[in-house]
Amino acid sequence: MTDTHTPTDAQSPEERRRLARRTVLAAGSVAVTAVGVGSAFAASDGTAAEQGTQAAASPSSSEGACYKLTSELVEGPYYIDADKLRQDVTEDQEGIPLHLTLKVIDAETCKPLRNAAVDIWHCNATGIYSGYEEMGSGGGGTPPTGPPPTDAPTGTPTGPPPGGGGGHQEPTDDTRYLRGTWHTDRHGHVTFKTVFPGWYQGRCVHIHVKVHVDGEWTDAGYEGGHTCHTGQLFFDEKSVLLSADVEPYASNTTTRTTLDGDSIYPDNGHEGGLLYLKYNRHHIARGVRAHLTLGVEPDETSNG
Repeated sequence: MTDTHTPTDAQSPEERRRLARRTVLAAGSVAVTAVGVGSAFAASDGTAAEQGTQAAASPSSSEGACYKLTSELVEGPYYIDADKLRQDVTEDQEGIPLHLTLKVIDAETCKPLRNAAVDIWHCNATGIYSGYEEMGSGGGGTPPTGPPPTDAPTGTPTGPPPGGGGGHQEPTDDTRYLRGTWHTDRHGHVTFKTVFPGWYQGRCVHIHVKVHVDGEWTDAGYEGGHTCHTGQLFFDEKSVLLSADVEPYASNTTTRTTLDGDSIYPDNGHEGGLLYLKYNRHHIARGVRAHLTLGVEPDETSNG
């Protein structure tokens, strides 16, 4: 219980100073609490999910592990090996500002992974990936023109499905917006400045991520080592629906796949890559802050 007694003349000057200071501190803490209650920000998990914080580590089924492994997911066809070492990947792309913070830890020991290389890449507000602009929205390509065929299809289908889940595709151009690689600090943190992703046919809103360890940072980039995690980061429906009212997202006429309808999201919450989000629910266009801890196995290889 906080001591809020006021100083009296019967007490020594030193005692009065100590009590007065404790009274001020107690009043200050109440003021801070009041500010927090009045916040207009929304958090994806229903809590005050401040940027840079994370839910307490939860034990996994693996004996001795202190944190559940983050789900390994498909790489997708639009990965380009690290050639842009940067934290701000926005370039000239329009959209809701997104500040993304990831913490990379060893899932067995919970120790942060220092100097790991983290790649992120995602489509823009209208569903286009840099390096693959000729593929159209998410690999769906240019819509066909003319009357639809009446004959049954023959032969074996080729190319990636509309959802972009096929094998790796060779880039079609030299654009590299919304892609970048940066290193984790001594606490395992890495931050990126980008925009809230859009959507394309067959997939919910997401960001791709890779974590590389045991390599070397050189003037040419990150070399050697191995990939210990390949995954995807996801956004809850509330945030996506709010973004859909903001340009240029509002101009994206592609039918959107929901989180529940996505064929790749593993439906296991933050362990599966669901981001903690913070934004003003009345003005999401002002920006979104997102964060997540990635529990990985640094000695394993996962290329997705």
